[in-house]
Amino acid sequence: MRFVFLGAPGVGKGTQAEMVSVKYGIPKISTGDLLRAAVTQHTPLGKEVKQFMDRGDLVPDNVVIGLVEEKISIPEYAKGFILDGFPRTVPQADTLGTLLTTKELSLDRVVHFVIPREEVINRLSGRRSCSQCPAVYHVEFVPPKRDGVCDECGGELVQRRDDQKETVESRLTVYEEQTSPLIDYYRKNNVLAELNGSGSVDDVQERLVALLSAS
Repeated sequence: MRFVFLGAPGVGKGTQAEMVSVKYGIPKISTGDLLRAAVTQHTPLGKEVKQFMDRGDLVPDNVVIGLVEEKISIPEYAKGFILDGFPRTVPQADTLGTLLTTKELSLDRVVHFVIPREEVINRLSGRRSCSQCPAVYHVEFVPPKRDGVCDECGGELVQRRDDQKETVESRLTVYEEQTSPLIDYYRKNNVLAELNGSGSVDDVQERLVALLSAS
């Protein structure tokens, strides 16, 4: 099973990828996680990546592609994977296709998560991340027990710069200009399926599993 979860920031594809990963026993590859890890580790690459992320810009193709190629070459990914956040551009999709072809592999399904723009802005701008651990909350949907304090470790909850409303709007504009052409790209390759991403996590999961089971 090899899937790509496609959609604007905040549509819930990361959460659903985690759930599908557990359900089907295949690893998730999140370029967002890979890039944030590089930033946290303060590597030279991480410092370069941070500049793009803080502005809400896409990280250059050569950086992202190198990270993904490294991952899918690991033996544990041979039986399948879920790509979350990659590809983001048509050139990346072409490169991914070439990588898979050289390994005699192909994508089974590309799922396009669709929700209204205003809902995306509300989801992301309300998100709060722990400064000490990976826990994430939402001021409306998943609030902490104590305002501004992580339930898990007691760390301070902060709004990441890329979750601020102005940056979110910039990220969505970048997505619409550079990433949305992937919809037509994968539709022409007959692997695209659109999924209503609105509603509860469980409702979306039920629709997603039904879609993937029919693949």
